[in-house]
Amino acid sequence: MEKSQENSKKKVAVHTLGCRLNFSETGSIAQGFVDRGYEVVDFGNSADVVFINTCTVTDKADSTCRNLIRKAHNSSPEGKIVVAGCYSQMEPEAISGMQGVDLVLGTTEKYKVFEYLNEEEENKVFVDKTHEFYGAASTPSEGHTRAFLKIQDGCNYVCSFCIIPFARGRSRAISIADAVEEGKKLIENGFKEIILTGVNIGEYENNSGEKLSELVRQLLDLEGLERLRLSSVEPNTITDELLEVMKSSPKFLDHFHIPLQSGDDQILSEMRRKYSISEYKKVINKIISAFPEAGIGADIICGFPGETEEQFQNTYKLLKELPITHFHVFPYSKRKGTTAAKLDNHIHHDVKKHRVKSLMMFGDAKLSMFAEDQVGRTSEVLFERRNKEGLWEGYTTNFVRVELDSKENLKNQVRTVHLTSARNGRLQAEFIH
Repeated sequence: MEKSQENSKKKVAVHTLGCRLNFSETGSIAQGFVDRGYEVVDFGNSADVVFINTCTVTDKADSTCRNLIRKAHNSSPEGKIVVAGCYSQMEPEAISGMQGVDLVLGTTEKYKVFEYLNEEEENKVFVDKTHEFYGAASTPSEGHTRAFLKIQDGCNYVCSFCIIPFARGRSRAISIADAVEEGKKLIENGFKEIILTGVNIGEYENNSGEKLSELVRQLLDLEGLERLRLSSVEPNTITDELLEVMKSSPKFLDHFHIPLQSGDDQILSEMRRKYSISEYKKVINKIISAFPEAGIGADIICGFPGETEEQFQNTYKLLKELPITHFHVFPYSKRKGTTAAKLDNHIHHDVKKHRVKSLMMFGDAKLSMFAEDQVGRTSEVLFERRNKEGLWEGYTTNFVRVELDSKENLKNQVRTVHLTSARNGRLQAEFIH
C-alpha cells in the first residue's frame, strides 16, 4: 500500500541556471512543491512538472536555456514545462513559442507558479514588473550543503553592459528581523554555512534603511551557525564598518567576490561602473589587511566595445598585481536594450575568445599557486559530496576545493584537516591523527 502511494506521488524536476540568487529562489520554490506532495527528481528524468529557473546575462546563457527546454520536453513529453526567471522576463514570446512550453513566468511571477499550474487559462505568459520583495532560501529538498539566503533583489545601477536591472527591476531588500528568522530556519534544517545573496547586496542599507553590517552581526550571533559568507559585493559598497564586523567573528569566512569587470579606467567609465582602479585597489588591500589568507574572486569582461589591446593588457597587469585568486572571465555579450549594445567598435568574436582564454589560463595558474601556498597547513573544511573518484570534496574557508579519502560519511560535516598536496588548483588532505 505504501509503495503504491509513493508511486502515485506527482514528480517535479527543477533546474537552475546562473547566479547564487537563482539557486536560493529555486530552493524555496522546490520546497513549495514538496510541501504540496511532490517528489523532487533529477532533471532529465520523467516528471509531471519541469521547472527551469533561467538566466539571461549572456547570449550563451540564453542558448543554454533553450537547450534545457528541449531536453525537458524530450524527457517529460506529457509533463508541464514551466520556464521562469530572467530570460523569461526578457524574451517571453520567444520562449512561449518553443515546443512543449506550458507556462512562462517572469522574475516575480515564478513565486506564484502553484496558482498558475492550477489555472486552465489559454494564456501561458505571465510577466510583470513589481517592487514586491519575495524572500528565498535554500531548503533540504535541494540536497545542497551550503545554504543561500536572499537578502536583496533588483538593481538601481545602470551599468551599460548589464540587462539585469531590466529583468529584475528596482532594488529592494528584506528586513534584518526577517533575515534573522530565515537564518534560524536554515540552521534548524541542518545547514552549517549560510551565504548571503542578492543582485547588489552592498546596496542593502539604501533599500532597507538598516545597515548590512548589523545584519551580518546578528546572523553571526546565531547559535548553531558555523560559517557565514557574502556572495558578490560591489567594491564601492564595502565599508570599514562592514569589514570590522566580519573580522570580529571566526564564523565569517575569508572568501570574497569583488567584481572588477575591467582593469582600465576608461573602460570602467564607459561601463558606468562606480569606482576607479585606484579605489578598487584600496578595497582589495583593506580586505587582505583584515584577512591575510583570503581567497578573492572577481568578474572580468573581455572585449567590451572599443577595448584596445593596451586596455586589455591593463586588465591583465592589474590581475597580476592584485591578490585575486578566483577569475570569473566572460566575453562581452551584446544585450538588446543596453547602452553598450548601441556603441560602435564592437570587438570581433575571435579577439574576445583569445582574450578570455588568456585570462582563464592565467587565472588557473594563480589559483594553483594559491592552493600550493597552503600545503602543509591545517584548515576547516565543510564536506559536500563524493566525487567520481570516490573522494570526499569540500572547500577550505578561503574557497579552495579539497579532496580527502575516507570511508566515513562526511556530508555536511565541518572537519579540521591537514593539507598535504596540491594539484590543478585543488588540495589533497588527510585527517589530523
